[in-house]
Amino acid sequence: MVVPALTDPHCHLDKCHTIGRLGAVAGDLHTAIAAQVRDKKHWTAEDVRTRALRGLTEAQNAGVGALRSHVDWGDGSERPLAWDVLREIAQEAEDFTLQLSPLTGIDRMADMAFTDALAQAAAQADGALGAFVQNHEGMQQGINAMFAAAQTFGLPLDFHVDEGLGDYNGLEMIADAALAARFEHPILCGHACSLMDRDPDSVKRIADKLARAGIAVCALPTTNLYLQDRQEGTPDRRGLTRLRELRAAGVSVLTGSDNVADAFCPLGQFDPMAALHLTALAAHLDPPMAQWLPMITTDARRAMGLPAMHVEDTPLADLRMNDATDCESLVAQRHPLHRADFS
Repeated sequence: MVVPALTDPHCHLDKCHTIGRLGAVAGDLHTAIAAQVRDKKHWTAEDVRTRALRGLTEAQNAGVGALRSHVDWGDGSERPLAWDVLREIAQEAEDFTLQLSPLTGIDRMADMAFTDALAQAAAQADGALGAFVQNHEGMQQGINAMFAAAQTFGLPLDFHVDEGLGDYNGLEMIADAALAARFEHPILCGHACSLMDRDPDSVKRIADKLARAGIAVCALPTTNLYLQDRQEGTPDRRGLTRLRELRAAGVSVLTGSDNVADAFCPLGQFDPMAALHLTALAAHLDPPMAQWLPMITTDARRAMGLPAMHVEDTPLADLRMNDATDCESLVAQRHPLHRADFS
């Protein structure tokens, strides 16, 4: 089989491969955030570059041609060290697209000067403007400021939103803001786990808004299955969003690798096909598996603001092939992907 190079729309190259020095880490999202903050004392330029290149090499070996990495951004307007390092790596990369997106709390985005500074940095890096949305104070102001800045700078938007099981409604606020602004650039919302706690009518209402606004939703199974529904015993709820309902409503659904070997997930790998494999198991994505491949190819590229690639009109260097004879074997990863060689 021949497929376009894979796309990983949601990763964290700045955090990856830190688990070995974190010690015993086990807990929910906020425990992971605290542990990763403590690790930043080790974040020298050499450390970030070494770990990020390791992750990028793993992605390339898995057949990835485009990847978006979120980069933690502090409270100030000055660029963090990891941003500069990853931007250098992006500029050095050959035959590979590495997009960057700053990651900070949506409450910080209520400061328009701060938001404009991040938008300018994202624009200079040909990236996306991003934020973390989880019942912060000033959510509405922050979301509105992001849409305004993205309009000004012509940027895609990327949100970590409602990453938890419970009463969150950032996803609907983002959809409402997109519709009100008549926003024309790509919007990608990752996680959206709290849709699991919404009643069927609410899910239908939110899904309809997402579809009308053209917002893509990205499931991130490794991290969310690991962190969500933490309790004394074995969890009995899936830490995913409602992929089947969203897709049925016409929403573009994606999946990504997210965290790899860090405080948020001690396992994982930079491999969209592995993410699709796990997503299919966790969310009951049924065959034929060909219908789900756009989650890590054409639809994922569109959500990143990149032109979709199809086999018939894609340069040979951007194709990947393997020994699979059907999509079921391809997604099951019984055959590794490699660059197409038609010599």
